[in-house]
Amino acid sequence: MRMSANLSPEVLALLKDPKLLIPAIAQDAHTGEVLMLAYMNQESLALTIETGRATYWSRSRNELWEKGATSGNTQGVVSISVDCDGDSILLKVNQHGPACHTGEQSCFHRVIPTPSHKGA
Repeated sequence: MRMSANLSPEVLALLKDPKLLIPAIAQDAHTGEVLMLAYMNQESLALTIETGRATYWSRSRNELWEKGATSGNTQGVVSISVDCDGDSILLKVNQHGPACHTGEQSCFHRVIPTPSHKGA
């Protein structure tokens, strides 16, 4: 069953363009680790606020996607922040199970080596 929710005028006012997809970063509320990047639309953000469960917009499936609905690796939302430009969202979450579909805790597990900086 698909739920539908609407954003309040106060939340809409924080967003640069609520009609567009908004990048949403999920961060572990306890460790600060960045877990994943996904996208939200108005409806997924409203459902996240309403249910306390991270819900995103799947660009590949073109549908709402509640994190963990099939895998069981859910995200309970602790807080939601909008950046200063209103064009990205930070979700602090309680992650249950790995965040990445590969089974890794974070989707950012593939490191690109960089040169060491002396004095940095």
